[in-house]
Amino acid sequence: MCHVQKMNPSNSQTAIPAAAAPKAQRNKNLGIEKKIQDKLLLTANQDNFLTVDVSEVNLLSLYIKMASYPPLEERELKNTICLFDVDETLTKARRHATPEMMDLLSRLRQKCAIGTVGGSDLVKQQEQLGGPDVNVTSLFDFCFAENGLTAFRLGEPLLATSFIQWIGEEQYKELVRFILHYVADLDIPIKRGTFVEFRNGMINVSPIGRNASIEERNAFEKHDLEHGIRPLFIEKLKERFPHLGLTYSIGGQISFDIFPTGWDKTFCLSHLEAEAKKAGGLEYTTIHFFGDKTFKGGNDYEIFSDKRTIGHTVADPADTIVQVKKLFNL
Repeated sequence: MCHVQKMNPSNSQTAIPAAAAPKAQRNKNLGIEKKIQDKLLLTANQDNFLTVDVSEVNLLSLYIKMASYPPLEERELKNTICLFDVDETLTKARRHATPEMMDLLSRLRQKCAIGTVGGSDLVKQQEQLGGPDVNVTSLFDFCFAENGLTAFRLGEPLLATSFIQWIGEEQYKELVRFILHYVADLDIPIKRGTFVEFRNGMINVSPIGRNASIEERNAFEKHDLEHGIRPLFIEKLKERFPHLGLTYSIGGQISFDIFPTGWDKTFCLSHLEAEAKKAGGLEYTTIHFFGDKTFKGGNDYEIFSDKRTIGHTVADPADTIVQVKKLFNL
Protein backbone atom coordinates (compact mmCIF):
# COMPACT_ATOMS: atom_id res chain seq x y z
CA MET A 1 0.00 0.00 0.00
CA CYS A 2 1.12 3.58 -0.52
CA HIS A 3 -0.23 7.05 0.23
CA VAL A 4 -0.89 9.65 -2.44
CA GLN A 5 -1.72 13.24 -1.53
CA LYS A 6 -5.35 14.04 -2.28
CA MET A 7 -5.91 16.60 -5.00
CA ASN A 8 -7.96 19.71 -4.45
CA PRO A 9 -10.89 19.63 -6.89
CA SER A 10 -10.27 23.29 -7.69
CA ASN A 11 -6.72 22.56 -8.85
CA SER A 12 -5.87 21.23 -12.27
CA GLN A 13 -5.47 17.46 -12.24
CA THR A 14 -3.07 15.44 -14.34
CA ALA A 15 -4.56 12.18 -15.54
CA ILE A 16 -2.48 9.03 -15.47
CA PRO A 17 -1.17 8.62 -19.02
CA ALA A 18 -2.10 5.51 -20.97
CA ALA A 19 0.87 4.08 -22.80
CA ALA A 20 0.05 4.10 -26.49
CA ALA A 21 1.96 3.17 -29.61
CA PRO A 22 1.94 5.42 -32.67
CA LYS A 23 -1.33 5.10 -34.56
CA ALA A 24 -2.59 3.02 -31.66
CA GLN A 25 -6.14 1.80 -31.49
CA ARG A 26 -7.96 2.56 -28.26
CA ASN A 27 -10.61 0.32 -26.86
CA LYS A 28 -12.99 3.03 -25.72
CA ASN A 29 -15.31 0.66 -23.91
CA LEU A 30 -12.87 -0.46 -21.24
CA GLY A 31 -13.22 2.54 -18.93
CA ILE A 32 -9.95 1.55 -17.27
CA GLU A 33 -8.59 5.08 -16.96
CA LYS A 34 -11.70 6.12 -15.05
CA LYS A 35 -11.32 3.14 -12.73
CA ILE A 36 -7.76 4.18 -11.90
CA GLN A 37 -8.80 7.79 -11.37
CA ASP A 38 -11.55 6.59 -9.05
CA LYS A 39 -8.96 4.64 -7.10
CA LEU A 40 -6.71 7.66 -6.78
CA LEU A 41 -9.22 10.47 -6.34
CA LEU A 42 -12.29 9.16 -4.58
CA THR A 43 -11.05 6.94 -1.74
CA ALA A 44 -9.72 9.50 0.71
CA ASN A 45 -8.95 8.89 4.36
CA GLN A 46 -9.09 11.29 7.26
CA ASP A 47 -5.45 12.39 6.88
CA ASN A 48 -6.16 13.96 3.51
CA PHE A 49 -4.32 11.09 1.83
CA LEU A 50 -5.51 8.27 -0.34
CA THR A 51 -4.81 4.66 0.49
CA VAL A 52 -4.04 2.89 -2.77
CA ASP A 53 -3.35 -0.76 -3.51
CA VAL A 54 -0.25 -0.28 -5.65
CA SER A 55 -0.36 -3.76 -7.18
CA GLU A 56 -3.94 -3.23 -8.35
CA VAL A 57 -3.23 0.19 -9.84
CA ASN A 58 -0.12 -1.17 -11.57
CA LEU A 59 -2.15 -4.02 -13.04
CA LEU A 60 -4.83 -1.63 -14.24
CA SER A 61 -2.12 0.47 -15.88
CA LEU A 62 -0.88 -2.65 -17.65
CA TYR A 63 -4.40 -3.32 -18.90
CA ILE A 64 -4.32 0.14 -20.48
CA LYS A 65 -1.04 -0.70 -22.21
CA MET A 66 -2.39 -4.01 -23.49
CA ALA A 67 -5.50 -2.32 -24.86
CA SER A 68 -3.32 0.17 -26.80
CA TYR A 69 -1.95 -1.41 -29.92
CA PRO A 70 -1.27 -0.74 -33.59
CA PRO A 71 -3.66 -2.23 -36.15
CA LEU A 72 -2.71 -5.79 -37.06
CA GLU A 73 -1.54 -4.80 -40.53
CA GLU A 74 0.76 -2.07 -39.18
CA ARG A 75 2.75 -4.15 -36.72
CA GLU A 76 6.44 -4.72 -37.26
CA LEU A 77 5.93 -8.49 -37.66
CA LYS A 78 2.48 -8.38 -39.20
CA ASN A 79 2.59 -11.96 -40.50
CA THR A 80 3.64 -13.40 -37.14
CA ILE A 81 1.38 -14.49 -34.30
CA CYS A 82 2.26 -15.89 -30.89
CA LEU A 83 -0.26 -18.29 -29.38
CA PHE A 84 -0.06 -19.15 -25.69
CA ASP A 85 -1.49 -21.93 -23.58
CA VAL A 86 -2.85 -20.52 -20.30
CA ASP A 87 -2.23 -22.74 -17.24
CA GLU A 88 1.49 -23.07 -16.44
CA THR A 89 2.36 -21.02 -19.53
CA LEU A 90 0.89 -17.56 -18.94
CA THR A 91 -0.23 -18.21 -15.36
CA LYS A 92 0.25 -20.71 -12.60
CA ALA A 93 -2.61 -23.21 -12.64
CA ARG A 94 -5.89 -21.40 -11.94
CA ARG A 95 -4.03 -18.28 -10.75
CA HIS A 96 -4.00 -14.80 -12.22
CA ALA A 97 -1.20 -13.68 -14.51
CA THR A 98 1.50 -11.60 -12.84
CA PRO A 99 2.06 -7.92 -13.70
CA GLU A 100 5.40 -8.93 -15.23
CA MET A 101 3.63 -11.31 -17.62
CA MET A 102 1.00 -8.73 -18.55
CA ASP A 103 3.72 -6.16 -19.21
CA LEU A 104 5.57 -8.59 -21.47
CA LEU A 105 2.41 -9.36 -23.44
CA SER A 106 1.64 -5.66 -23.86
CA ARG A 107 5.09 -5.08 -25.34
CA LEU A 108 4.88 -8.15 -27.56
CA ARG A 109 1.50 -6.96 -28.88
CA GLN A 110 3.22 -3.89 -30.29
CA LYS A 111 5.35 -6.16 -32.52
CA CYS A 112 3.03 -8.96 -33.60
CA ALA A 113 -0.38 -10.50 -33.05
CA ILE A 114 -0.92 -12.42 -29.81
CA GLY A 115 -3.53 -14.96 -28.79
CA THR A 116 -4.55 -17.44 -26.14
CA VAL A 117 -5.45 -21.05 -26.88
CA GLY A 118 -6.73 -22.97 -23.89
CA GLY A 119 -8.78 -26.07 -23.28
CA SER A 120 -10.88 -24.36 -20.62
CA ASP A 121 -13.85 -22.14 -21.34
CA LEU A 122 -13.67 -18.38 -21.77
CA VAL A 123 -14.82 -17.77 -18.19
CA LYS A 124 -11.58 -19.27 -16.88
CA GLN A 125 -9.47 -17.22 -19.28
CA GLN A 126 -11.30 -14.15 -18.00
CA GLU A 127 -10.57 -15.10 -14.38
CA GLN A 128 -6.88 -15.66 -15.03
CA LEU A 129 -6.07 -12.92 -17.53
CA GLY A 130 -8.85 -10.32 -17.41
CA GLY A 131 -10.04 -7.99 -14.70
CA PRO A 132 -13.31 -6.97 -13.02
CA ASP A 133 -13.98 -4.33 -15.68
CA VAL A 134 -11.59 -5.59 -18.35
CA ASN A 135 -12.66 -8.23 -20.84
CA VAL A 136 -9.90 -10.69 -21.68
CA THR A 137 -10.93 -10.54 -25.35
CA SER A 138 -9.78 -6.91 -25.43
CA LEU A 139 -6.28 -7.82 -24.23
CA PHE A 140 -5.42 -10.30 -26.99
CA ASP A 141 -5.93 -10.14 -30.73
CA PHE A 142 -7.32 -13.67 -30.69
CA CYS A 143 -8.84 -15.57 -27.77
CA PHE A 144 -9.35 -19.26 -28.43
CA ALA A 145 -11.20 -21.00 -25.60
CA GLU A 146 -11.99 -24.72 -25.64
CA ASN A 147 -9.26 -25.22 -28.25
CA GLY A 148 -10.82 -22.57 -30.49
CA LEU A 149 -14.34 -23.97 -30.49
CA THR A 150 -15.21 -20.67 -28.85
CA ALA A 151 -13.19 -17.92 -30.51
CA PHE A 152 -12.82 -14.13 -30.56
CA ARG A 153 -10.94 -11.80 -32.88
CA LEU A 154 -10.31 -8.27 -31.58
CA GLY A 155 -13.16 -8.71 -29.12
CA GLU A 156 -15.67 -9.95 -31.69
CA PRO A 157 -16.97 -13.55 -31.57
CA LEU A 158 -16.22 -15.98 -34.37
CA LEU A 159 -18.30 -19.01 -35.33
CA ALA A 160 -18.69 -21.44 -32.39
CA THR A 161 -18.91 -25.24 -32.60
CA SER A 162 -20.97 -27.53 -30.34
CA PHE A 163 -19.86 -30.88 -28.90
CA ILE A 164 -23.38 -31.94 -27.90
CA GLN A 165 -24.69 -31.40 -31.43
CA TRP A 166 -21.84 -33.51 -32.77
CA ILE A 167 -22.14 -36.48 -30.40
CA GLY A 168 -25.91 -36.53 -29.81
CA GLU A 169 -27.76 -36.67 -26.50
CA GLU A 170 -28.05 -40.45 -26.17
CA GLN A 171 -24.37 -41.17 -26.75
CA TYR A 172 -23.44 -38.26 -24.50
CA LYS A 173 -25.54 -39.67 -21.63
CA GLU A 174 -23.96 -43.10 -22.08
CA LEU A 175 -20.49 -41.57 -21.92
CA VAL A 176 -21.24 -39.53 -18.80
CA ARG A 177 -22.86 -42.48 -17.01
CA PHE A 178 -19.70 -44.53 -17.50
CA ILE A 179 -17.49 -41.67 -16.28
CA LEU A 180 -19.50 -41.08 -13.12
CA HIS A 181 -19.61 -44.79 -12.27
CA TYR A 182 -15.85 -45.02 -12.77
CA VAL A 183 -15.23 -41.99 -10.53
CA ALA A 184 -17.53 -43.41 -7.85
CA ASP A 185 -15.48 -46.62 -7.70
CA LEU A 186 -12.12 -44.87 -7.93
CA ASP A 187 -9.98 -45.15 -4.79
CA ILE A 188 -7.99 -41.93 -4.42
CA PRO A 189 -7.06 -40.02 -1.23
CA ILE A 190 -9.77 -37.34 -1.57
CA LYS A 191 -12.69 -36.39 -3.80
CA ARG A 192 -14.49 -33.09 -4.00
CA GLY A 193 -17.12 -32.04 -6.56
CA THR A 194 -17.74 -31.30 -10.26
CA PHE A 195 -16.27 -34.44 -11.78
CA VAL A 196 -17.66 -33.71 -15.25
CA GLU A 197 -17.75 -30.17 -16.61
CA PHE A 198 -19.76 -29.68 -19.78
CA ARG A 199 -18.30 -27.13 -22.17
CA ASN A 200 -19.37 -25.92 -25.58
CA GLY A 201 -16.82 -27.94 -27.52
CA MET A 202 -15.85 -30.74 -25.14
CA ILE A 203 -16.26 -32.19 -21.68
CA ASN A 204 -13.66 -31.97 -18.94
CA VAL A 205 -13.27 -34.89 -16.54
CA SER A 206 -11.62 -34.58 -13.14
CA PRO A 207 -11.16 -37.66 -10.92
CA ILE A 208 -10.73 -35.49 -7.81
CA GLY A 209 -13.31 -32.90 -8.86
CA ARG A 210 -12.80 -29.35 -10.09
CA ASN A 211 -13.90 -27.93 -6.72
CA ALA A 212 -10.59 -29.03 -5.18
CA SER A 213 -8.51 -26.31 -3.51
CA ILE A 214 -5.08 -25.26 -4.77
CA GLU A 215 -3.40 -27.43 -2.12
CA GLU A 216 -5.61 -30.40 -2.99
CA ARG A 217 -4.85 -29.94 -6.69
CA ASN A 218 -1.13 -29.97 -5.99
CA ALA A 219 -1.48 -33.14 -3.91
CA PHE A 220 -3.55 -34.88 -6.59
CA GLU A 221 -1.08 -33.97 -9.32
CA LYS A 222 1.70 -35.63 -7.33
CA HIS A 223 -0.48 -38.69 -6.64
CA ASP A 224 -1.43 -38.89 -10.33
CA LEU A 225 2.20 -38.82 -11.44
CA GLU A 226 2.97 -41.68 -9.07
CA HIS A 227 -0.08 -43.85 -9.80
CA GLY A 228 -1.19 -42.88 -13.33
CA ILE A 229 -4.80 -42.19 -12.36
CA ARG A 230 -5.66 -40.12 -15.44
CA PRO A 231 -3.82 -42.24 -18.05
CA LEU A 232 -5.53 -45.41 -16.76
CA PHE A 233 -8.93 -43.68 -16.76
CA ILE A 234 -8.38 -42.67 -20.38
CA GLU A 235 -7.42 -46.22 -21.38
CA LYS A 236 -10.67 -47.53 -19.90
CA LEU A 237 -12.65 -44.95 -21.86
CA LYS A 238 -10.88 -45.86 -25.09
CA GLU A 239 -11.72 -49.53 -24.51
CA ARG A 240 -15.37 -48.76 -23.80
CA PHE A 241 -16.04 -46.17 -26.53
CA PRO A 242 -13.83 -46.97 -29.55
CA HIS A 243 -16.73 -46.22 -31.91
CA LEU A 244 -17.25 -42.58 -30.89
CA GLY A 245 -14.17 -41.10 -32.55
CA LEU A 246 -13.06 -39.24 -29.44
CA THR A 247 -9.70 -37.86 -28.38
CA TYR A 248 -8.62 -37.76 -24.73
CA SER A 249 -6.11 -35.15 -23.70
CA ILE A 250 -4.48 -34.59 -20.30
CA GLY A 251 -4.19 -30.94 -19.32
CA GLY A 252 -3.58 -28.97 -16.15
CA GLN A 253 -3.14 -30.62 -12.77
CA ILE A 254 -6.34 -32.53 -12.15
CA SER A 255 -8.30 -33.29 -15.30
CA PHE A 256 -8.43 -34.36 -18.92
CA ASP A 257 -10.51 -33.23 -21.89
CA ILE A 258 -12.69 -35.35 -24.16
CA PHE A 259 -13.54 -34.03 -27.62
CA PRO A 260 -14.05 -35.26 -31.19
CA THR A 261 -10.85 -36.28 -32.94
CA GLY A 262 -9.49 -33.23 -34.74
CA TRP A 263 -10.96 -30.81 -32.20
CA ASP A 264 -7.68 -30.47 -30.31
CA LYS A 265 -5.80 -27.17 -30.11
CA THR A 266 -4.97 -27.33 -33.81
CA PHE A 267 -8.65 -26.46 -34.33
CA CYS A 268 -7.81 -22.82 -33.59
CA LEU A 269 -5.52 -22.75 -36.63
CA SER A 270 -8.59 -23.02 -38.86
CA HIS A 271 -9.62 -19.57 -37.64
CA LEU A 272 -6.23 -18.17 -38.64
CA GLU A 273 -6.50 -19.79 -42.06
CA ALA A 274 -9.96 -18.25 -42.47
CA GLU A 275 -8.50 -14.88 -41.48
CA ALA A 276 -6.15 -15.01 -44.47
CA LYS A 277 -9.08 -15.53 -46.85
CA LYS A 278 -11.05 -12.51 -45.65
CA ALA A 279 -10.98 -9.23 -47.54
CA GLY A 280 -8.09 -7.31 -46.04
CA GLY A 281 -7.18 -10.27 -43.84
CA LEU A 282 -3.66 -11.26 -42.90
CA GLU A 283 -1.89 -14.53 -43.60
CA TYR A 284 0.09 -15.68 -40.59
CA THR A 285 3.11 -17.35 -42.11
CA THR A 286 4.89 -17.64 -38.76
CA ILE A 287 2.88 -19.11 -35.89
CA HIS A 288 4.68 -19.55 -32.56
CA PHE A 289 3.02 -21.71 -29.93
CA PHE A 290 4.11 -21.77 -26.28
CA GLY A 291 2.87 -24.51 -23.95
CA ASP A 292 3.87 -26.79 -21.09
CA LYS A 293 1.97 -30.03 -21.88
CA THR A 294 3.75 -30.63 -25.19
CA PHE A 295 4.46 -34.33 -24.59
CA LYS A 296 2.44 -36.98 -26.43
CA GLY A 297 -0.89 -37.26 -24.63
CA GLY A 298 -0.65 -33.71 -23.29
CA ASN A 299 -3.22 -31.21 -24.51
CA ASP A 300 -0.53 -29.05 -26.16
CA TYR A 301 1.04 -31.89 -28.14
CA GLU A 302 -0.95 -31.67 -31.37
CA ILE A 303 -0.51 -27.94 -31.95
CA PHE A 304 3.08 -28.04 -30.68
CA SER A 305 4.02 -30.71 -33.22
CA ASP A 306 1.85 -29.41 -36.08
CA LYS A 307 3.85 -28.52 -39.20
CA ARG A 308 2.10 -25.13 -39.35
CA THR A 309 3.53 -23.98 -36.02
CA ILE A 310 6.87 -23.39 -34.36
CA GLY A 311 6.51 -25.11 -30.99
CA HIS A 312 8.14 -23.94 -27.76
CA THR A 313 8.02 -26.04 -24.59
CA VAL A 314 7.98 -24.01 -21.39
CA ALA A 315 8.46 -25.16 -17.81
CA ASP A 316 6.30 -22.46 -16.21
CA PRO A 317 5.27 -18.80 -16.69
CA ALA A 318 8.71 -17.57 -15.65
CA ASP A 319 10.25 -19.67 -18.41
CA THR A 320 7.72 -18.28 -20.90
CA ILE A 321 8.90 -14.77 -20.05
CA VAL A 322 12.55 -15.73 -20.54
CA GLN A 323 11.91 -17.41 -23.89
CA VAL A 324 9.71 -14.65 -25.30
CA LYS A 325 12.12 -11.92 -24.25
CA LYS A 326 14.99 -13.72 -25.94
CA LEU A 327 13.07 -14.57 -29.10
CA PHE A 328 11.71 -11.06 -29.68
CA ASN A 329 14.44 -8.95 -28.04
CA LEU A 330 12.02 -7.49 -25.49
